Amino acid sequence: MQITHEHQSLYDTTKQFVEKEINPHAAEWEKAGIFPAREVFKKMGTLGLLGISKPEAVGGLGLDYSYQILFAEALGHCKVGALPMAIGVQTDMATPALSRFGSDYLKENYLKPAIAGDMVACIAVSEPGAGSDVAGIKTTARREGDDYVINGQKMWITNGTQGDWACMLCNTGDSPDGGRHGNKSLIVVPLDAKGIDRKTKLDKLGQRSSDTAIIFLDNVRVPAKNLIGSEGKGFTYQMQQFQEERLFLSASIIQSLENCVDETAAYTRQRNAFGQSLLDNQYVQFRLSEFKTEIEALRALIYRATEEMLRGGDVTLLASMAKLKTGRLCREIPDGCLQFWGGQGFMWDNFVSQMYRDLRLHPIGGGADEVMLGIISKRLGYGGKKKGA
Repeated sequence: MQITHEHQSLYDTTKQFVEKEINPHAAEWEKAGIFPAREVFKKMGTLGLLGISKPEAVGGLGLDYSYQILFAEALGHCKVGALPMAIGVQTDMATPALSRFGSDYLKENYLKPAIAGDMVACIAVSEPGAGSDVAGIKTTARREGDDYVINGQKMWITNGTQGDWACMLCNTGDSPDGGRHGNKSLIVVPLDAKGIDRKTKLDKLGQRSSDTAIIFLDNVRVPAKNLIGSEGKGFTYQMQQFQEERLFLSASIIQSLENCVDETAAYTRQRNAFGQSLLDNQYVQFRLSEFKTEIEALRALIYRATEEMLRGGDVTLLASMAKLKTGRLCREIPDGCLQFWGGQGFMWDNFVSQMYRDLRLHPIGGGADEVMLGIISKRLGYGGKKKGA
């Protein structure tokens, strides 16, 4: 992937925003368990950062997805992992299907305000009994005249207590072939609608400065014109959205992982034990060097997947590999670095311990490692039913 002056300029703008508007408040937001999404998103929208790869007709910059990857990388300069995740929900999880398949009405009333930072968006797919098993969702949207009547429950919804609307996956009928995929639809659900309860903010291990909610829906009436695209195509649309989500998430943690290694190298260089610095130990040198190599390999994989996307290819395999590798490194690198900090690494306000908590979500959210392995195996021809079965 060719990095141009324009790519670098976007990266620098994003990094400056992080350092000026996010990092000075990170500790306060962590303690509060929430950040002011409307305030932050409005500032980002003014800079054009919430619609980088969205069409100019809806307020976006109209740039290709390689610019979105550089944006995601720059967000890795955040001192906490929750903000890149919350921002990614707005840019790469709740809005891609709406941008591709939404009606002019939906784009005008929901997509444009999200890109401008005037509305906060959520993606509402997961449920208590259906996280990685997307096809197992139970939430229903029954057509009654000009409305859908929605009942169910959505779980682990980032931006959930502050969101203005959710891109929600619901069961809208019976699948023509009797399966679990052809009966699902994506619907834009205003979160101030009567019958919605999203007061429950979840108490998480990490990513504490973003609000994550349970959303209960009791006979919630939503206009049928809020359907994204065609009824029964929601599962397909969501699978397409996942590819952007997984690439964004992968790119957004590169810098965080690098910072873990760099801060650990600096600490072990000045920390003495047994008559020498910790960094003078060959094992520490080799381990940190290995981590840096793994990060560069991850970056190359993400860039290759992005190039394939720009060519119009199917990036399911490469995006799944990138997401899998990301999840593994999000466990391995913060854990390995924390070890070299000794007791200091176990302190709550240590950056490495912050990443240890925050990045642990990545092997789970957006498709667990095990789901990625299933997709990869299937794409490589290793999985599926035996011939004749």
